[in-house]
Amino acid sequence: MDPLFWPSETNSFRPFTRESLAAIEERIAEKEKQQAKVKQKNKDQGVEEEKLTPQLDLKTCKKLPSLYGDIPVELVGEPLEDIDPYYSDHKTFLVINKRRTIFRFSATRALCTFDPFNPVRRAAIKVLTHS
Repeated sequence: MDPLFWPSETNSFRPFTRESLAAIEERIAEKEKQQAKVKQKNKDQGVEEEKLTPQLDLKTCKKLPSLYGDIPVELVGEPLEDIDPYYSDHKTFLVINKRRTIFRFSATRALCTFDPFNPVRRAAIKVLTHS
């Protein structure tokens, strides 16, 4: 690919933080409110809505396409905000390892105890994604 059109460093990779999780929860609440309004309108009109689907090149266990550029070294193996628009209102985050393999995890509590920012859970994720 021509480096003039695809920059090697992009700003699409952002660390997954507590603020990211709060923003996702806000988007989920907004979407539920909008869906309630749309359902009422569609019930009256009989119209079906279009569904957003996940991008096939960003599936779990696939390599990150070169279109997204190089991942910064400090973000390799760290939880990141999901770059797929389909997951913008899902409680998920992704981890990309050195080999550019995508791993997607749920941001809900694990075993009803460990939130995504718990050191034990972060260590387990590092072990799982280590190449």
